[in-house]
Amino acid sequence: MLDVNTGDRRLVYRSSDVLFEAPNWSSDGQWLVINADGLLFRLPVSGGTELEQIDLGGVPPINNDHVLSPDAATVYVSAEDGHIYAVPMTGGRPRRVTNDHGPDFAHYLHGISPDGTSLAYIGLQRRGDRQPITNVYLIPVTGGADQQLTDDGFPDDGSEFGPDGRWIYFNSERAASAPGHAQLFRMTSDGSTTEQLTSDERVNWFPHPSPDGTRIAYISFPPGTLGHPPNVDVIVRMLDHDGIRDLTHLFGGQGTMNVPSWDPTGNSIAYVAYPFGQRLEHPDKMTIRLSEIDL
Repeated sequence: MLDVNTGDRRLVYRSSDVLFEAPNWSSDGQWLVINADGLLFRLPVSGGTELEQIDLGGVPPINNDHVLSPDAATVYVSAEDGHIYAVPMTGGRPRRVTNDHGPDFAHYLHGISPDGTSLAYIGLQRRGDRQPITNVYLIPVTGGADQQLTDDGFPDDGSEFGPDGRWIYFNSERAASAPGHAQLFRMTSDGSTTEQLTSDERVNWFPHPSPDGTRIAYISFPPGTLGHPPNVDVIVRMLDHDGIRDLTHLFGGQGTMNVPSWDPTGNSIAYVAYPFGQRLEHPDKMTIRLSEIDL
């Protein structure tokens, strides 16, 4: 399927009709779960000719923030009504997880704890014409009280648990030298301690720690980028004990790798490229690729 020794990449699926975003993996490593057109689909990692739609049971249209429970029995999704829902993977009635915080508050899901009991999400508070406030929160998967981990004026996003559950990884502008200059951070799951992980001229988003916790894959935008826009030249990068190295350069950004993207073995990642124009051999296609890392 993928060559972990050579670092070969393999095209899994291509479409000129559907805008794919944010692939993640089933716990058995056999399926990719992706969103498109407000719906959720799964696709065999071995490739296939058709996407299999996952029945969301009437959940409002979703965005590209979704995670799977460790046993792959439940998928948690962020919907356009601003709430997070739990949906059985085999179909059935969905359950809303999040609480009401008013019409100007939205929940954007990014991570689930290794034991499957807690969700990490970004709470976005709209403020009229002013810049929204975003902070990191936790909530039990069964619903209940929210736990706010950050409370500041700096944009925070992409909160994701590490494999031991002790750390939450996220991107933030709290050390920014200019607007939009996000870098990678991690904090303890109680929010008491924060560490900065990257400090460079590029704009770094969506840190995804590997299953063994030794590496972080992330999206790196060009210097001066505001937010995480689509349709730009980005780099998928790796941070480990040896420093930072480039895995692949592509045309993408928003939607490329918003959710946990490692396979269960920790040897590969899934991402989406959007090769519009003349950037790649098939300019009219949007592709999901699996990138192997030569260890």
